[in-house]
Amino acid sequence: MEIVAIISLVVAVIAVVWAVRQPAKTQNAASSPSDNAALAQHIAAEVKTQVSEAATTALNANNETFLALADEKMKNLQAPLDTQMKKLGTEIEKLEASNKTRKGAVDQLMTSLGTQISELHTTTNTLSTALRSPTYRGSWGEQQLRNVIEMAGMVQYCDFEEQAHGENREGNIVRPDVRVRLPNGAHLAIDAKTPYEHYALAQEATDQETVDLELKKHAADLKSHVDALASKKYWEHNDGPAPEYVILFVPGESFLADAARARPQLLEEAMKKRVLLASPVNLLALLWAVHQGWQEAKVSESARDVAELGKELYVRAGVLIDHFATTGARLKSVVDAFNKLVGSFDSRFMPQLRKFNDLGVGGKELDNPSGIEATPQLPQVEELEDSGD
Repeated sequence: MEIVAIISLVVAVIAVVWAVRQPAKTQNAASSPSDNAALAQHIAAEVKTQVSEAATTALNANNETFLALADEKMKNLQAPLDTQMKKLGTEIEKLEASNKTRKGAVDQLMTSLGTQISELHTTTNTLSTALRSPTYRGSWGEQQLRNVIEMAGMVQYCDFEEQAHGENREGNIVRPDVRVRLPNGAHLAIDAKTPYEHYALAQEATDQETVDLELKKHAADLKSHVDALASKKYWEHNDGPAPEYVILFVPGESFLADAARARPQLLEEAMKKRVLLASPVNLLALLWAVHQGWQEAKVSESARDVAELGKELYVRAGVLIDHFATTGARLKSVVDAFNKLVGSFDSRFMPQLRKFNDLGVGGKELDNPSGIEATPQLPQVEELEDSGD
């Protein structure tokens, strides 16, 4: 189509040139210039029309070719693109489903966590309220003490007695919360104390000055418990020996730690009065050491039992050896008597029996009876003594 348009354009141009020149050669002089100009304009208009139509035709043809080619290219490109888009859509659907599942799990976890936090907050508030009661504080402290003793394994070996009591040298009745028996027969007294009132006020305070003041009061309360416990002198019980100190169990790590920070000399003051302050962790370590001592004591006791059994076995073996000797002597007497009987039979009775055989009266020839030559082998006492050593 482009070639046709070009050819048409060339023909139109040639026609215009020819038309312009031809009147000058053939027509007479009477022809006016205006007629020539009009003719040229007419031919130019026709040429313009032809050129425009040819250009339009060529442009339309080019557009159609271009569109067809572009459509074919787009189809070739769109096919794999559609495939990839379908795969992408599938993956997006899977991802959305997975996200919904995860979101559901996260929502469920957050709901559960919120419930647990709410329950913990309620429990904490309940415990905090209950600990303000002196009676409940005492019971809670004793229960925490029992929990530590159970963790140390002392319950299994029955190495403690709750609410044991006795008299000190001054005749006063004293009753520790727990008395732990030691392997050497002594006992260790433990009392649980839970100073909480001022500690709770310190936790509720919003300014540091109030916090410091309440913690100092908390440390002073604990110091009062130390003084009261020291005055009981549990180590002077009349029911057995005891280390010359007593343990004051504080059932919360922070109770003791905050008191020691507020009153740095608290631990030293307590030790001077023979009172050892112990938190759950410290008491657990101490009771583990006592438990290990009991295990070693049981091993030593077992070794002593084995030694006693060995001595008894040795004595019984000696008695049995005596029986061996007596029985062996008696067996020897029987063997000697038997051998004498055989010798007498052989020397006095067998010659007469052989005469029957010589006279043709007897049958099979008789064998001489044999004596017993074996001697019983008895255990040697010296050998037994050597093995015993």
